[in-house]
Formats: sequence, structure tokens, C-alpha cells
Amino acid sequence: MTTIPMNPNISAISVLGLVVLLFIGFGLWSWMSPAAPGPTSTSTPPVVTVNPIQYKDLIIVDAPLENSIVTSPLEVRGRARGNWYFEASFPARLLDASGQELTAVPAQAEGEWMTTEYVPFKTTLIFSPPTTATGWLVLQKDNPSGLPEHDDEVRIPVRFQ
Repeated sequence: MTTIPMNPNISAISVLGLVVLLFIGFGLWSWMSPAAPGPTSTSTPPVVTVNPIQYKDLIIVDAPLENSIVTSPLEVRGRARGNWYFEASFPARLLDASGQELTAVPAQAEGEWMTTEYVPFKTTLIFSPPTTATGWLVLQKDNPSGLPEHDDEVRIPVRFQ
């Protein structure tokens, strides 16, 4: 049997090229393959992600969400652009279905509000049980000028327990 002499430089390059091709092939295969399903359990319910309410590009309400069942005290929290506030607050009102105001309190900024960025806010509304089953959480842009062209609000439908 006759052996063919090989150039050691060509052999190393060939092996290196083959290794690189294998890594690329494995990477493509991993990327295109569907993910293996994880273990399932019937004892824990699936986690449901609920999106916050976003009004225009001005305010995001994390809680309560639309049609949530609310009770007193009601914690309201989210983020609003700095120009939604005046002196670090804006009005938060709770109305019943007939438009009767149940309570009104300021929502306070939880950070530097003199910005165009989102600033977290929080407030707690305390109210007596309403006579209607539904109502509205109204978050108003603070408008110290009183000019109607600067008025704005977001209305979130809620259900009372």
C-alpha cells in the first residue's frame, strides 16, 4: 500500500475549514429548529400577560385595566409624560355610570416631572359603594390655563363590586 505525502499546511487549513462549516451548520440548524416544548403541569394556571392602557403617546395606565372590578381603596398607577402634569400632579376622578363623581384626588408624580419623558405616578381613591354597576376612572391632563384647547383626558371603564 502506498501512502501519499500531504502538505501539513493544507491539511490544517482543511480541518479548520471543516470545523468552521460544522459550527455554521449547527448554528443554522439550531436557529431554524422549533424550540422544544417545556414541561407542562395542570396544577398551575398559565400566566396571562395583560397590556397596560396607553392613551395617545401621553399616558400609560398600569392599573386598573379596562373593565377591572374595583373596590375602595382603589390604587391607580402608571406613567405619564411630564407635560401631563402641573406642579407634579394631575386630577384623577372616579365617576359612576350616570356621571356622578364618587371621588376626586390628585395623582402624584413619583419623580422629576419637568421632562417630556414618562414619569411614574400613583394615587389611591377612596369612595363609597356606588349605586351603579359600572363607571369610569378619569385621568385628566392638568390644565392650569383653563383653555379648552389644552384639555385632555383618558377614560377607563371600570366595574364595581
